[in-house]
Amino acid sequence: MTRYESPGVGVFVAHGAYDAASIAPLADALRAAADKCSRVVIDARAVSFADSTFLNLLISTHHTTDLRVVAPSSQLRRLLELTGADKALKVQASLEEATA
Repeated sequence: MTRYESPGVGVFVAHGAYDAASIAPLADALRAAADKCSRVVIDARAVSFADSTFLNLLISTHHTTDLRVVAPSSQLRRLLELTGADKALKVQASLEEATA
């Protein structure tokens, strides 16, 4: 995970697999960003695997701040669609669109 900030926006580039064993660093970072940023953006292009743990993190972050999910990988997009989370979360095509 890579993190950077623009004014009022916490931006995270997630990469690799996320499950119960690997979610803690990303979860801690998103919670900290949600406490101090009006918007949190997660670039999900390089997420190779995500399970319900990752999905729950996205939803809980969405409840505390303006969360934007950018370009989810095909596996993550399928998870979002199957669960209906794509209707609740703000899924955007580009990082520029999400941070504007």
